[in-house]
Amino acid sequence: MMQIEVLKSKIHRAVITEANLHYVGSLTLDEDLMEAANIIENEKVQVVNVNNGERLETYVIKGKRGSGIVCLNGPAARRGMAGDLVVVISYAIMDFEKAKSFKPWIVFPKEGNKL
Repeated sequence: MMQIEVLKSKIHRAVITEANLHYVGSLTLDEDLMEAANIIENEKVQVVNVNNGERLETYVIKGKRGSGIVCLNGPAARRGMAGDLVVVISYAIMDFEKAKSFKPWIVFPKEGNKL
């Protein structure tokens, strides 16, 4: 059976609220954004910075619900700064036939990274 990797979740054009170089690493996301996009803590994500074209892979840690936080931590903090627009993407591996009808979770945050 053939398996392929497809888009599972996307948070389209969230605004980075902070970059914390001295944190252990990862991407902190508002728990509301995580739930809306069906992304779980420790899930691998790709972060694409609209402002500078940087792309990085990291994992998600849960941020305070309703805070709007989108924070690049550790080395990722060098890839973006507060105010930059980012797209957060996660993928899933699934059967080719199932993938044809799969519908990803896509979130378009409003001002303050609110739903």
